[in-house]
Amino acid sequence: MMEFSPFDVTCMSRALQLARLGEFTAHPNPRVGCVIASNGVVIGEGYHHRAGEPHAEVNALRAAGDAARGAVAYVTLEPCNHQGRTGPCSQALIDAGVAEVVYGMADPHRTAAGGIKALREAGIRVHGPLLEEQARKLNAGFIKRCETGLPFVTLKLAMSLDGRTAMASGESQWITGMEARRDAHKLRARSGAIVTGIGSVLLDNPAMTVREAMLAQENAAEIAARQPLRVVVDSRCRTPRNAAIVQEGGAVLIVSAHGSAGSAVSLLDGYPANVEGVDLASEGRVDLLKLLQLLAARECNDVLVEAGARLGGAFLEAGLVDRLVIYMAAKLLGSDARPLLTLPFEHMAQAIDLHIEDIRAVGADWRITAIPKKR
Repeated sequence: MMEFSPFDVTCMSRALQLARLGEFTAHPNPRVGCVIASNGVVIGEGYHHRAGEPHAEVNALRAAGDAARGAVAYVTLEPCNHQGRTGPCSQALIDAGVAEVVYGMADPHRTAAGGIKALREAGIRVHGPLLEEQARKLNAGFIKRCETGLPFVTLKLAMSLDGRTAMASGESQWITGMEARRDAHKLRARSGAIVTGIGSVLLDNPAMTVREAMLAQENAAEIAARQPLRVVVDSRCRTPRNAAIVQEGGAVLIVSAHGSAGSAVSLLDGYPANVEGVDLASEGRVDLLKLLQLLAARECNDVLVEAGARLGGAFLEAGLVDRLVIYMAAKLLGSDARPLLTLPFEHMAQAIDLHIEDIRAVGADWRITAIPKKR
């Protein structure tokens, strides 16, 4: 196994940093960064900005120009080897005459993979993986969709210090402060789809959109221009025609459990053109696994569940949640307030164990990131 130099690690770290610049815009493609170096000096950098536009390697090669010949390319993901909306990056590297390629991780996509083999057959030295854990974390949703046919699911929750989400009346605005709400908004912007339940729609009338004003960053307008698919789990198709979630524009999917072909579509007559219906029935309820498979088929890598206690609990109890992001406010709502999740457990053996991955302050609140342990 090749020993990587400190310079190799520095260049790959920089490539990962560049890849993160596409975290809100590269969807549904993976976030990829590339650094071109020659004789210990970086001569070109690039990242994948948006689907349909040049990939990271092409952007870095353009920046390097003729100096790329004989250079080393550091790429966070194995260069693609297929003709899609753009040409194969493996061929671009071959044509540029690079001498060596160092990759962060192998490409899990069945169609795009094969770049390593193509590069080696062209006489280019290929080494890797390097900083693989960081590279995989950067594209956890893309990897999971490619490997399992399911998206990476984040369950986002906001609660008081005593684990409550709303008063008994349903009043919940606002448990957390503005900084926490802005932070949670970035979860929406990173997602291919946002899932909520009919209960939340009827109670709070949320739009579930990515709002430019909440992002507070330079390219906020560009990020907000790409709205995630908004999904309402609505067994009986009760979503009002004037609900904010269907009137705000952008694609909306209403998922029912009527159990007969076309019933959701027929019940949605008169809704805006951006609203689509689909039936995913299982014993009178929406089949959540089938829903996630459908979203993966629509190239949703990351799915954010922003829902009430019942739907959030159903996703968690079904073992469909990959990560919980919980915003905790320093306030007490009292014993009559609503619980965080509906999980009707009776015995300790039913408890869901969590691995706390991160805890940090966000304004006056705390953000807890937790991973459910496999049962």
